[in-house]
Amino acid sequence: MSKIVSIHSYRGGTGKSNSTANLAAMVASYGKRVCIVDTDIPSPGIHVIFGFDEDTMNLSLNDYLWGRCSIAEAAYDVTSVLGTKAHKNSQLYLVPASVKATDIARVLREGYDVQILNDGFEELLDDLKLDYLFIDTHPGLNEETLLSITISDVLLLILRPDQQDFQGTAVTVDVARKLEVPKMLMMVNKAPTIFDFDQLKAQVEAIYGAPVAGVLPHSDEMMILASKGIFCLKYPDNILSQVLENVAKQIVS
Repeated sequence: MSKIVSIHSYRGGTGKSNSTANLAAMVASYGKRVCIVDTDIPSPGIHVIFGFDEDTMNLSLNDYLWGRCSIAEAAYDVTSVLGTKAHKNSQLYLVPASVKATDIARVLREGYDVQILNDGFEELLDDLKLDYLFIDTHPGLNEETLLSITISDVLLLILRPDQQDFQGTAVTVDVARKLEVPKMLMMVNKAPTIFDFDQLKAQVEAIYGAPVAGVLPHSDEMMILASKGIFCLKYPDNILSQVLENVAKQIVS
């Protein structure tokens, strides 16, 4: 049975898109059919990690929302990024949001019908015969985010060890509980290496009453990579990659 996984953070800058790309790639490498949808339409970014730019993106999620194509036509097969990590059944797709300034401006000016987005998710699950649909959400809480949370089988909330993140995430956790999300996980990102990670994990679990799937250390290698690829595929032995793989296993368990 296919599952919808929403990756969300209350504030920007948490590493949400990089985390989504890495976790989706990990899950696909297990021999699963996976698709990522970038619903951060006002500020898209995950396409960069897969080597897309305005010139290589013929169709996008925006085109589907505006009735120009089916959503499956905007899904690019990016399985090749898995390289030797690919299982014979692995399949990885990406539905990017448009990076054109005119398209972003139109979304900000006119908005879009969220119900069409929901229909698109269902079409992707059926048309691509997906095992997992990963939704890279827009930070904060809006209509699209609430939809993503509502339909999720798994919700992964990412936060940094920062007081602003802690307070904002509390609001999202409360909303997710009211919407009765079946499985909610927390992930702390960009934790200074001088921290006691076990203590930080216990602190976050105590604050939110939800399991912490992993605490990711701040990584100079991740900063140097600068979104030019999937980190866990380039640095499989890095501690960051090992934590991400553990999180991926909790998502599929």
